[in-house]
Amino acid sequence: MVPSDLFRDQPTLHGRGVRLVLLGAENADDFIQGIIDLDPRVRRLTGTHRTFTEVELRAFAASRPDHHDRADRLIYADDTCVGDCALIDLDPDNAEVHYRIALNSMDFTDRGYGKAATDAVLEYAFETAGIHRVALEVFDVNTNARRSYEKSGFVREGVWREHLRWNDAWHDAVLMSILNEEYALRSEHARP
Repeated sequence: MVPSDLFRDQPTLHGRGVRLVLLGAENADDFIQGIIDLDPRVRRLTGTHRTFTEVELRAFAASRPDHHDRADRLIYADDTCVGDCALIDLDPDNAEVHYRIALNSMDFTDRGYGKAATDAVLEYAFETAGIHRVALEVFDVNTNARRSYEKSGFVREGVWREHLRWNDAWHDAVLMSILNEEYALRSEHARP
């Protein structure tokens, strides 16, 4: 069990070559640009059918500090916003949270930003927040992301069949998770 307002006070997280900053009104411009101009290939890999207006994105960003049951962050490499990630759907009774991440452009893939951000979020979730389980879903067409999640310790646990329809084709969502004891074991083996 964890508090229902677990994410009330959020630090900036640091990973290998990335900095994860809480989303709010002060960095909304970086967030909005990444979503409004979302790379069509990223849109497909994340299953993002919906388009968003600047007004609704600005309101969303401004409201994030008031939501203590989730943690939305922008991912920066140097001073460039390369994407966003979030711990969402907190289940305080079971100490579980879901994870989502998206890079703004395919130009930012294969540079390690996604894995570095994921590793920093997992470190925070397990070592600071006391989470028991972090879960995610990834579409079957997004094989690079699936491999990256596996490198961070996520384990495949099931499939939601034909969960996404894209360009007249159905795609499965692969369900993955990592438990705190799995994370601890990985961290123990990674120490020199």
